[in-house]
This record gives sequence, C-alpha cells and structure tokens, in this order.
Amino acid sequence: MKMHAVQLAVSSLLWVFNLAAQPVDDTQLKQVIIFGRHGVRSPVLPNSALNNFSAQPFPVFSVSDVNLTPNGGTNEKILGAYFRQWLTQEGLLTGQDAADAAFVYFRANGTPLIIQTAQAFAAGMLPAASVNVNFTQQADPLFNPVTAGVARLDERMAVAAVMGRLGGDPQSLAVAYAPELALARSVLFNYPLNETPAPATPAGKIDVTALPIGVAEGNPAVPVDLQGLAAVIGAIDPFVMEYADGLPASEVGWGQLTAGGISQTFRLYNLVLDLEYRTPYLAGVQSSNLASHVVRSMVQAATGNVTPGALGNPSTKMIVLMASNTNITGLAGLFRLDWILPGYQADVCAPGGALVFELRQSQGTGEYIVRVSYVAQTMDQLRNRTALTLDTPPAIAPVFIPGCSVDNATLDCPLERFVHVAKHAIDPHSADLKK
Repeated sequence: MKMHAVQLAVSSLLWVFNLAAQPVDDTQLKQVIIFGRHGVRSPVLPNSALNNFSAQPFPVFSVSDVNLTPNGGTNEKILGAYFRQWLTQEGLLTGQDAADAAFVYFRANGTPLIIQTAQAFAAGMLPAASVNVNFTQQADPLFNPVTAGVARLDERMAVAAVMGRLGGDPQSLAVAYAPELALARSVLFNYPLNETPAPATPAGKIDVTALPIGVAEGNPAVPVDLQGLAAVIGAIDPFVMEYADGLPASEVGWGQLTAGGISQTFRLYNLVLDLEYRTPYLAGVQSSNLASHVVRSMVQAATGNVTPGALGNPSTKMIVLMASNTNITGLAGLFRLDWILPGYQADVCAPGGALVFELRQSQGTGEYIVRVSYVAQTMDQLRNRTALTLDTPPAIAPVFIPGCSVDNATLDCPLERFVHVAKHAIDPHSADLKK
C-alpha cells in the first residue's frame, strides 16, 4: 500500500511538472486556408428513386435537386461568423469587413450547392463586405483534375488498388459491416432491429443491403463502382441530412434513428469514401493537384514572393476553398490525416466541416510552421442552429501530420518540413505544376 501511494505521488508530481513544462505558444497566425465541405443539402437521389428502397415514402425537403437548404445556409453563416471571431482574436482580421475583404480569396467547385455554401459562409464571415467567390462552370482542375485533364486515372489500376485493400473479396464487407447493414435495412423497411427472423423485402421494393458488393471501373467523378455498396449509400444518404436540417424526429429515419444511430449507419458512407478517395493510388491521382496549390500558397505567404500556382497573392491572409466530402477525404488521404469529433465516426467530413491549415510564425525564432485542425459543428449544433462563439465553439480536433508534426500539444510542423513531406506525397504526373 505504501509503495502504491508513493507511485501515485510521483505520478502526480510528474504530471504537474509536464503540465508546467508545456512550451508557450509564441506563434502568430499569418495565413489560414479553410478547406470546407458544402452545408446541409437535399438528398442526392430524388424521392422517386429513393422510395424504391423503403417501405414508407421519404420525407420531402424544402429544396430539391441537391441544393443547400435554408437551414443549411443559416448554419454556414453561423460557422462563418465563428471563424470571424476567431480570426479577429488571432489578429488576422481587423473586424473592418471592407478592408479585410481585400485580403481574402474564395474559390468554390462550380455547382449551385457548393457556390451557395461559399456565399453563405462569406456572408457570416464578412457580413458588411461584398466577397467574390471564384468558380468556373467548366471542370475545375483544383477539385476535378481528372475531368479537367490535369490527371489521368488508370481505371484498371484503380480497381486493383481497391481490390488489394479488400483481399480480393469485396463481398467480405457484407460480413465486416453486417451490423450497419442490418440497421440500415431495419430503418428502410420499418421493423425493429432485433426482430428475428428479419421480415421479407416488401413487395415491389429493392433491398439495397442484399445487392452484391463488387469493385468495377467507374468514371472521372466516381473512380470505382462499388456496386451494391454504392446503392446502400444512395439509400441512407438522406438520414444525416434529415437530422442536421432539423426535420421533425418522426421524419428522421421515420422516427427510428437518433444521432447515434445515424452515426452508426454513416460507417457505411465513410467506408465508400475511404475506398474511393483515401486509397493511396486514388488519393495521389485525385488530390495531388490541390495539394500542390495549397502548399505553394503557404510558401508564397511565408516568403512574400509571387509563387507560380499559389492561390491569391503574397498579401492574401485567408483562403477559403469550398468543395465536397470527396475532395476533403482525398486530400486527407494524401497526407494521411486523421481526426475524430464527438458524435461522429473517425474521419467523417461533416456538413460544413473543414480542414484548417494555419501558417504561423514563431515570434522568437522567426520560423514558419504549419498547424492543422478539423473543425465542424456537431450534429446537434447543426440541428438546433446553435450560435457559436469563442466560449461555445464548434467541435475542433488538432490533426497530426505524419512525418512532419513534432511532439507537442498543437502538433506543429515546420513549413520547410511540410513542403518536403508534400513533395513526397504529391504525384507530379497528377499536378499541373511539375517542379
């Protein structure tokens, strides 16, 4: 007992010593790159298709055709307003919107959903200024490098790369994810999860959870076709949006899903994103061009010199890129970034959530460092459209950069080292900047 007490005392003293020994953060924020996902939207598939997969009709959203919902727009403004507070506290913004707008660069993938999201975010961040959101109706090489002709996807290699992760047997996923598939089926066909045996498929309906899972060649937008698993994703896609958009509880999975249940079904959604965008070959092809521009933008800000391929100009303090969860997943896969936030599965790209790259400078040494985090509203913050402040922030996870971060609380990475890591991660044949 005495020895145990001594060990506890020593452990307590070491904990206090380590706490006191934490280095003071003497860094100053010089630039921030916010890479965000679109906000809460209507389902990807129309109800005419979705209703083939369910015993009951799917609820009707306030908008159709995969657009940002009004509540989704409100949440984007709330998130933008939070970033305004944080960046003003950090000294990057002044609070004078018209003046601050001259130092920001916004770029969105050119779909109405994503443009609307960027505009709503800008309205929350700089409410008294007119912010130009850059986009193109053509394939944007930053977000769609294969379609734009910057990168070439070898479809046979894509299939082999994914099959190699699955031991050559994609149908094994039906066993590995049996609980999630069972939950999805019980919700879609409106019966208790513990009902044994599970009831037959209703007449005239399609049981997407029973469709064979395979890996076949896809297209530039969907690099591999996961067949039955892709059908499952289409059927369960509305659930997270129903909850986050604030639909009545009776319309969230027809009253059968809580936030926890939605999170469990989302393991299937994240599985598809992981296979299609985090698989190393696919991440290299689809995300190298974006990574190259992100890195060059930070180098430009640090050196003050115009850098080919950088976004904005040397005086740009804030870069906001708005795209899809596929884009964020791919970039995270390229750099092997992981995170987890309360209420979500690991590496989930939540509606409106963002990877945040901070370029900071030590005031003592002058060294530039990169600090990464993942920021997103929780499911309940989205559902309730909760006001965010510095005291009541969104969920924030510091992100470790493999091969780069040093061992401290902020997981900082020296910029020079980050550039080195990026050069090894980026596939030069999949970027429009070869050097």
